[in-house]
Amino acid sequence: MKLVTYRASVEAEARLGAIVGDNVLDLARFGVAKGVELPASMLEFIDLGPAAVAAVSSLIADCGETLPFGSTIPLGNVKLLAPIPRPRKNVFGIGLNYTEHVAESAKSLDSSPDLPREPVIFSKPPTTVIGPNEPILHNSEITQQLDWEVELAAIIGSRAKEVSREEALGYIFGYTVCIDMSARDCRRAGQWIYSKGQDSYCPMGPVVVTADEIPDPQTLDLWLTVNGVEKQRSNTSHMLFKVDELVADISKGITLEPGDIIATGTPAGVGAGRDPQEFLWPGDTIVACVEGIGTLRHPVVAA
Repeated sequence: MKLVTYRASVEAEARLGAIVGDNVLDLARFGVAKGVELPASMLEFIDLGPAAVAAVSSLIADCGETLPFGSTIPLGNVKLLAPIPRPRKNVFGIGLNYTEHVAESAKSLDSSPDLPREPVIFSKPPTTVIGPNEPILHNSEITQQLDWEVELAAIIGSRAKEVSREEALGYIFGYTVCIDMSARDCRRAGQWIYSKGQDSYCPMGPVVVTADEIPDPQTLDLWLTVNGVEKQRSNTSHMLFKVDELVADISKGITLEPGDIIATGTPAGVGAGRDPQEFLWPGDTIVACVEGIGTLRHPVVAA
């Protein structure tokens, strides 16, 4: 199932929907029509637990092509928001998780050329999250080195504490696309949160694909373009630490809770790693895609 958070108009409240063909099925309204109570937000749906996905999928399938009147709206008539517009906690970011990105970072960002022995973890505040087509802010008083990183993001569906790698994927609710924006000249004494955590620095969406539709997250192509020119292309099979390893590792010391988000790292091709280096400026357009999930498109604007 592909889930979205959307608005039907500028003034309307954010609501939870499922993509059915070329339409958005409003789940709360669909529930009323079917005589069951369904959640109105993504976090409420995640909180219901894994059985909720199967139950709602079954309800939709039972309708065939005849969905209840008034429960759908054409996809082209809605504004998609970030699937979780305001995460409850910081987004977990994973650094240096593709071999070639480790090498390019060592040349340009003064990081170690050695492959990490454990996942490199940082975080991005909830205020970084923006939805599809929203502007990425370029504050020239803060940065002259705004950079891009396309990533697969995993969303936790169940409380995970000290879980094994073998059971880790069972704690995933679904997957979405993330762009880990980075102000390369804002790193402070080796700390990344100011570089990675500024407003608008975590575009996310356009949908959440539930985990049942992506049984193996290590088979997905991902790519990114700037102004129509391809800058990154790889496959999640090249991650140093796979999604199950990341969940197991983080949960050893930090309890993962429903709705938590893990941005799983980026492949080579970032602006700082190019010769000469390339960075984003107001007027640029960045497009990122993960196979089977969808595409994000964002303009860069002056803050």
